[in-house]
Amino acid sequence: MKRASWILLAIVGALTLVGSFVSLAIAYGTERDQIGPATLAELSAGRPDVAIAIRARRATAGAYGAGFATLFLAIALGPYRRGEVWAWWALLAGMLVVSALIVLRAPLLGVRLSTPSAVTGAGTALNSIIQLLVVGVALALGAERLRDRAAARAHEDRT
Repeated sequence: MKRASWILLAIVGALTLVGSFVSLAIAYGTERDQIGPATLAELSAGRPDVAIAIRARRATAGAYGAGFATLFLAIALGPYRRGEVWAWWALLAGMLVVSALIVLRAPLLGVRLSTPSAVTGAGTALNSIIQLLVVGVALALGAERLRDRAAARAHEDRT
């Protein structure tokens, strides 16, 4: 179970990193960004500053996503794989924070999470919920490490 746990976490981290690089490639490498039914060029016609602002926001989000994925992978493939308990909690906390902040789009921006849309980012919120569930399953598969470490610590305290 421990092996399946860190492998599943590594897959989630790798997919997050790839998705972040795709977002960065769109931000930095193309003018043909599709935003709902319109292209970025159509939305910003005659207003180049609008296109730059939208691309910059996408690039910032992609950069933070890549940074999160890099840290997630580093923890999953290093300390978590070795069985360090703090890594289990760090991965859980990081995923909960990211998911909660993405899901907050629904009440704060009026986005319906059930309708994927490039305009609202609802697809991203649904993906985040799925990602949280997969990470939850992976961490549940590795939860025995929490009991193992607690038992070892209790044994050390008695001796």
